[in-house]
Amino acid sequence: MALSFLDKERTVAAPGYNRWMIPPAALCIHLCIGQAYAFSVFNLPMTKLLGITHSAPGDWRLTDLGWIFSLGIFFLGVSAALSGRWVEEGGPRRAMFTAALCWAGGFFLSAVGVYIHNIWVIYLGYGVLGGFGLGIGYISPVSTLIKWFPDRPGMATGMAIMGFGGGAFIASPLSVWLMARFSTPMHVGVAETFIVLGIVYFFFMMVGAAIVRIPAPGWQPEGYVPPAVPKRLVTERDVYVYRALRTPQFWLIWWVLCLNVTAGIGVLGQASAMSQEMFPGQVTVTAAAGFVGLMSLFNMGGRFFWASVSDFIGRKNTYFIFFILGIILYSTVPHAGRVGSVSLFVLCFCIIISMYGGGFSTVPAYLKDMFGTRYVGAIHGLLLTAWSMAGIFGPVLVNYIRQYNVTHGVAKAQAYNVTMYVMAVLLIVGLICNFFVKAVHERHHMRALEADAEIDAAPVFGGR
Repeated sequence: MALSFLDKERTVAAPGYNRWMIPPAALCIHLCIGQAYAFSVFNLPMTKLLGITHSAPGDWRLTDLGWIFSLGIFFLGVSAALSGRWVEEGGPRRAMFTAALCWAGGFFLSAVGVYIHNIWVIYLGYGVLGGFGLGIGYISPVSTLIKWFPDRPGMATGMAIMGFGGGAFIASPLSVWLMARFSTPMHVGVAETFIVLGIVYFFFMMVGAAIVRIPAPGWQPEGYVPPAVPKRLVTERDVYVYRALRTPQFWLIWWVLCLNVTAGIGVLGQASAMSQEMFPGQVTVTAAAGFVGLMSLFNMGGRFFWASVSDFIGRKNTYFIFFILGIILYSTVPHAGRVGSVSLFVLCFCIIISMYGGGFSTVPAYLKDMFGTRYVGAIHGLLLTAWSMAGIFGPVLVNYIRQYNVTHGVAKAQAYNVTMYVMAVLLIVGLICNFFVKAVHERHHMRALEADAEIDAAPVFGGR
């Protein structure tokens, strides 16, 4: 068959294959889909599609546009949950190919929505179709890297996911430059920018799909010896994917991720507009785009740094740092706005976003510690429904609390203060959830005969 190169059997690495070839394949995917974090640079231009220099009657509001990002993240979680086992059984190449089709297709359909000025087409394109590309692409390399790096699972997931955080560092200035190139006095160049991005991202995602490999059964790194005595909160046994849903550990970690993400994702979705409104006259459009790019660097670096740190101090302790430090920093942001300190504002959010990214890269290793290696990719896909919920909660809290404050006479520079304190409270709840995470009870561990029966009986997204 023409698409037989997508089969899992065609991606098994030959003896002697260098495992360090796999991180570039993961980065090809995640740097592309990481564009989602730079979508805020389109928000203000898309409020002026009709007015060009200002918002005119019939132009979209920021609250309308905020749903594009929220829908994309929501369907990221939905698709990751539905396709997790399909990705595990079909292999990473098939998943990456599918993700490339959905992600690029989402941009092309969104360009049509901009051209005909129909926001529902953009919701369907970037939000739904692009969201499916986000979810499938996001989980496709994660379990593969964990299998290639059993000696450093935290570092491995950091490598897999740091590209998602860094995608905005490329996409933000590139998008601003493309819009400037395509803009005219009578036209904002958003539609053309979407088309170019769709073409570029499809090409690089296909490069990643071409070079990815999975290890042969029983493969281990040269010189690697599994620890004789497992660490506390680290199991050597596996828990079946749907059995994991019946454990309190899954749902505690679900809330840990959801609350950590909610506190950061709303800021990411409106980072450009927020920085300009909190510091009018101090932060220009170009500087705001630079701020988005800087946050992207810390998002990317934090994913690798914090996940690597978790290999030494443990996943639970790493999340304790995220929550405690995050509470302090979110409570400091309103003070930065009151005193007009752009540098303090930027410092707070760069650290916050590094921990936000670190939460994503650490959680697959957290799941591996709790539920074993065999189904970590599929369990990770199910857990990403927490990201879906956070993708709605976070932007809604930021956008609608801001709108409520502005409507009731609060200056735009102070309109985000209440939201920052709400985020700090959410992190307190996340801290409590993380405290109660304990090792999974042995009754949930798989046994050989039981595992085969469960696997045969369970449904697979997309068929067998």
